[in-house]
Amino acid sequence: MEKEIFLKKYLVDRHGTDCMKWDGMQEKFGDADLIAMWIADTEFKTPESIQKALMERVEHGVFGYTNVPDEYYAALDNWMSRRYGYHIEKDWVRFTTGCVTALAYSINCFTEKQDAVMVMTPVYYPFLNVVTNNGRRRVDVPLIYENGTFRMDYAAAEKAIEENQVKMFLLCSPHNPSGRCFGEEELAEILEVCRRHHVLVVADEIHQDLVLSEEQRFVPAASVHHGAYSDMIITANSATKTFNLATLLHGHMIISNPELRKQYDSYASGINRTEISVMGMIATMTGYQEGEEWLEALKQVIRDNHKYLKEQFALYLPDANVCPLEATYLQFVDLSKCLNPDDTRKIIQDKCRMGVDYGEWFDPDENYKGFIRMNLATDPQLVKQAVDNMVNVIRHKWKEIIWKKDIRKVMASRH
Repeated sequence: MEKEIFLKKYLVDRHGTDCMKWDGMQEKFGDADLIAMWIADTEFKTPESIQKALMERVEHGVFGYTNVPDEYYAALDNWMSRRYGYHIEKDWVRFTTGCVTALAYSINCFTEKQDAVMVMTPVYYPFLNVVTNNGRRRVDVPLIYENGTFRMDYAAAEKAIEENQVKMFLLCSPHNPSGRCFGEEELAEILEVCRRHHVLVVADEIHQDLVLSEEQRFVPAASVHHGAYSDMIITANSATKTFNLATLLHGHMIISNPELRKQYDSYASGINRTEISVMGMIATMTGYQEGEEWLEALKQVIRDNHKYLKEQFALYLPDANVCPLEATYLQFVDLSKCLNPDDTRKIIQDKCRMGVDYGEWFDPDENYKGFIRMNLATDPQLVKQAVDNMVNVIRHKWKEIIWKKDIRKVMASRH
C-alpha cells in the first residue's frame, strides 16, 4: 500500500474521543494546546480487516466467556515463525491484559519481597515502577551512551548481578526509549551473563514488529542461538503497538520451560482469574492473518517522519543528536548541547508548543535531562510542524512560536 493511500484511508482526528494523547494533555501538561507527541499510540485507524472482524462480532451481539480457537495459536505461530524464525507451541502461551502486567505477574510469581530485579536505564518508566511498587529492590545498570547511540554494558551488568544477588532481569527489546534493535550476539552476551548467575530473564518485546532499519531484523530473546537460552526466558509480547490496539487489553506470556509454566499456573490460579478479551483476541488474530500490508505502510510513514527530522536537524541543529531509530516509533533526541538541560521543558512545551516525554522520566538519576522522546507514528504534517518549531525556537534563541491546533483541517485536507 502506498504511503499517501494509507494516510488518506487511515489517518484520523482523535480529538473529542476521550483520547489520552490529545484530550488528556491538559491534565498531563497543564496545557491542552500542544502538538501531542508523547504517549505511545498513533493517529491511524487499525487495519480495515480488523475493524470488519470486530464489527461482525459486535453484530453477533454476545460477549460471553469465549474459548481461544486453534486458529488463533496457528496465526500467532505463523507470524512469529515466518517473520522471526521463532516457533511457538500452543502449550507455551498464557494470556494477559498487557506487557507491563506480564512484568508484574512475573515479578510476583518468580521472586520474593526484597529480591533484586535488574533493569537497564534509560528505560520505559513502568519498568522502574513495576519493580519498586511490588516491593522488590531495583538494580539499575546504565546503558553506555556514545555518539548518539546506546549499547549494553555487560561488565557492569555482571558486577551488579554478583553484588546484589539479582534474581530477575527485565529486558526491553526492542528498546524504549533508545530505539535500539539489539542484535543476536548482543542478546547472547547478556543472556550468557544471566545464565552464569541463574538470573531469570523476562523479555518485553512489545515493539517486535516495528523494526525500521533495512539492515536489521528483530531477534526474539528466546530464539537466540537456536533457543539455547529459552528455558530461562519468559517472553511478553502483544499486537498492541503493531496494530494500535492498546485498550483491547490482550497480550501473551510465552513460557517454553514446563517447570516455569507449572509455577506460573499455580500463581495465576490465585490471582489471574480474568477471562481473555474476546475483542482483543479477534483483533490480534485478524491482524496476524491479514494486517501485514497495513503494517508495512505504517512503517514507511514512520521512516519518512524520522528522515525529515534527521535531515532538518543535520542542517539547522547539528549539535543535536538524533538517536538512530532502528525500531519502535519513539524517537529519542539529545538536545543537551543545544540548550540548558534544566530549561528543556520550558523551551519544548512553552515555546515549541509540543507535548513530549522527557529524558529524565526514563532514568531515576535524571541522567537524561536535555533529552526528549517524540512519537513519530503520526501525521507527517504534525511532525513537520513540530520539527520546524524546534529548529526555529532553538536556532533563533528560543523565540516564541504561536501554534493553535487545527488538526481537523489537517485531516480533512486528505479526503
